Amino acid sequence: MDNSQIDVRNAISGVLVVDKPVGLTSHDVVQIIRKGTNIRRAGHTGTLDPRASGVLVVLIGPAVRLSEYVSASDKRYQAILRLGASTDTYDADGRVTRSRPVEHITEEQFQEVLQRFVGEIEQVPPPFSAVKIKGRKAYEMAREGEEVDLAPRKITVYSLELLEWAPPEAVIDVYCSSGTYVRSLAHDLGEALGCGAHLVGLRRTKSGRFTLRDAVPLRKLKEAFVEGNWYQYLIPAAEALADWPAIELTEAEIDTIRHGHRIPAAPESPAMARGISEMGELVALLALDPATNEWQPKKVFFS
Repeated sequence: MDNSQIDVRNAISGVLVVDKPVGLTSHDVVQIIRKGTNIRRAGHTGTLDPRASGVLVVLIGPAVRLSEYVSASDKRYQAILRLGASTDTYDADGRVTRSRPVEHITEEQFQEVLQRFVGEIEQVPPPFSAVKIKGRKAYEMAREGEEVDLAPRKITVYSLELLEWAPPEAVIDVYCSSGTYVRSLAHDLGEALGCGAHLVGLRRTKSGRFTLRDAVPLRKLKEAFVEGNWYQYLIPAAEALADWPAIELTEAEIDTIRHGHRIPAAPESPAMARGISEMGELVALLALDPATNEWQPKKVFFS
């Protein structure tokens, strides 16, 4: 490897949007990307269970510092629910805890109950989840037969749409805030219907501004690692927060921000924005101080 390749590798910062296959953990995918790119600094922005597929956003190089903001983005899923049985994991991996008849449930009834879950709701995460209780993961406690008492959390479900009614299965489109467990939604929906339900299939179709159209199948990405042309799939870091307002900065402003100093903001500026160079590179994430109407650099990416 010559020096120019090493320089390129050290300068790489961006996003790989992967279409994760079923059977791998999100961490497995990050490990494959670290190995394939030779870049140690990589992290995903929202776990997908091994049995779920779809959009997994992986940040590479200095872009990993965007993680907390990208992780907080809204998500969209296509979920397959099976009515008539509840499981301890809320999905098909678990033990059936209760079976009930479903013949009497109509499509209209399902639609009516489904809409009750739209809006800001309180949701209890599944007992078999990575949520920590006093430093221990809930699923570790659940596996050991301990009682898992998880506190409900506020989430927002923007919309729920029935895509296919094929009892005992139903396919729904879920558009929700970050932190929503679709497994819990399936379980709670089953309880509200009185017949029980669990999740049998899950595909994430959107994460933040990235959809399946932006995602490269993992097998294609692995081929590109072997061929050495994986850069074609790298999306600039600035794109990860493309739904944030962008402020184009002059060279003098970039210099000021690089040293951690504030710059004046225009009247009626938004609370947060991306500071972008004339070349479209991400310089910094900026927070507005309304008292002085100045931009305070929160994270600086331009060296």
